Amino acid sequence: MVWLMSELDHWETCYQKKDTPWDKGEPSPGLVDFLAEHTQLERGTVCVPGCGMGHDVHAWASKGFTATGVDIAPSAVERARDHASTQAHTCSFHHGDFLEESPETPFDWVFEHTFYCAIQPDRRNDYLQAMLRWIKPGGSLLAVNYLIPDEDGPPFGTTRDEVFQRFSPHFELKKDWVPRSYPNRTGLERMFWWRKPL
Repeated sequence: MVWLMSELDHWETCYQKKDTPWDKGEPSPGLVDFLAEHTQLERGTVCVPGCGMGHDVHAWASKGFTATGVDIAPSAVERARDHASTQAHTCSFHHGDFLEESPETPFDWVFEHTFYCAIQPDRRNDYLQAMLRWIKPGGSLLAVNYLIPDEDGPPFGTTRDEVFQRFSPHFELKKDWVPRSYPNRTGLERMFWWRKPL
């Protein structure tokens, strides 16, 4: 619990000081392209863990999905809600610890952009277990992972092999590819589309 509180304090301090270089003021380019290329997806529920100020949540909501953002930092959630109040579409934001909590109802989709690289590497199995709780059978995990060698993060790097070995026993990999990224991340990200078995 001490570690969890220090993690909470870290991210909350970043948002209070507006020291958020990861926030680009727009959704993940890979997500924008995915939604544009998959217009026939059945509209359902989406959760975005580590949602920050909610740009990815809005991208899903603007395409007709019922989108919810979750973040451990209260200031991030407050700012996301303020921004949402100015949008034409509807979405919601929840302050909580995605790795520890369970949803009342699992989601059709979970989307995350570099949330995996933001947590301590020794909690990656907690991440996996959280995804199994938050995604309904037959649902999907769409994730953008940061393939960098850094071990002194956040962000903490990973590899395609590490991600595949961790998730493939529990999810079916539908596709993975190099997405369009923010300029400073070009060629350093990989997008994975996993499906949870029925």
